[in-house]
Amino acid sequence: MSDTGFGLGFGFGGVLQSALEAFGPLCVGIDPHDFLLDEWGLPSSAAGVREFGLKAVDAAAGRAGIVKPQVAFFERFGSAGYAALEEVLAAARSAGLITIADAKRGDIDTSLAGYAEAWLTPGAPLEADAVTINPFQGVGSLASAMEYATANGKGMFVLAATSNPEAARLQSARVQQANTTSSGSDQASLAIPTVSRAIIDDVSAFNAGRVGEGPVGSIGVVIGATIDFAALGVDVHTAHSPALPVLAPGFGHQGALGTDVRRLFGSLAPYTLVSESRSLLQAGPRGLATAIDARAAELRAALV
Repeated sequence: MSDTGFGLGFGFGGVLQSALEAFGPLCVGIDPHDFLLDEWGLPSSAAGVREFGLKAVDAAAGRAGIVKPQVAFFERFGSAGYAALEEVLAAARSAGLITIADAKRGDIDTSLAGYAEAWLTPGAPLEADAVTINPFQGVGSLASAMEYATANGKGMFVLAATSNPEAARLQSARVQQANTTSSGSDQASLAIPTVSRAIIDDVSAFNAGRVGEGPVGSIGVVIGATIDFAALGVDVHTAHSPALPVLAPGFGHQGALGTDVRRLFGSLAPYTLVSESRSLLQAGPRGLATAIDARAAELRAALV
C-alpha cells in the first residue's frame, strides 16, 4: 500500500491524478552525476549519492508531487549504492512524494516479473510507486509485470518515444512491411503504425481492458519532449480512455520548455509529467527548493 499522502483511489492512476491536481506536473529527477556531486560538495561514493538524494527529497517535499531517482547513478556503487537508493526511496515515500524508479528494466515475461517484484512489491526494500520499463522484447512480454503492478496499486512507464536522438531510427520504423504494389502504397504504408505508436496503442489497450481502472490508467508511456512527433507517429490529438499517463524527459537541460507542454502534448498534456533534473539540481542544495517552487508554479500556470 502506498505511503504517499494521496491514497490509492483507483490504483496508481488515481494516486497520480491526485498529485497532479495538488502540485502540477513537475517530476523532479534525482540524478547524482559526478559533476553535480562535486558542485554540491559531496564525494563520488555511495555516501555521496545518499546525501544528494536525501537533500533532493527534502527540497521537493511539499513543493512537487513526484520524484524520479535515476537508478544507474546509485547502482554504480554496488550494494552500498543500492542501500543508499533504498533510503532515498523510503524517505521520499514517507514525505508523501510519488516515486518513479528510473530503472528501464526489460526481459522476457518471467524474468520481468522478478523485476516487478523487486521494485513494485509493497514493503520491498526497493519499493517505488512506479518503474520505467523497456519493451524491446515486445509489449506482450510486459503483461505479467503490468498485471502485477496494477494488482498492487503500482504503475509502470513503458519506453515508447525517447528523447535521445539515437532512438529515432528504430522507433520510427514500421512494425511490418506494407504488402502493396498499387499507387496507393504510400497511404497504405502510413496506415501501418511505427514502433512508437504500436507501443502506445498496446499500453492504452491494456489500461482500457482493466475493469474498474478509473479515469486515469496506471500504466503510462515515456515520450520525450524533443522528439519529432510526426516522424515517430505519436498522435497527441486523440484522447485515450482511460487517460494515458506520460513521463516526458527532454525538458530543461535538453532544451524543451515547460511552458510548451500543452502545445507539444495536446490531449495528453493533462497527464504529462514534466521531468527535469540537471536544470533544477544545478541550483545546488541551498537553491534547489526555490528552483523547484518556481518551476512548479510556472508549469501550473502553463496548464491553466
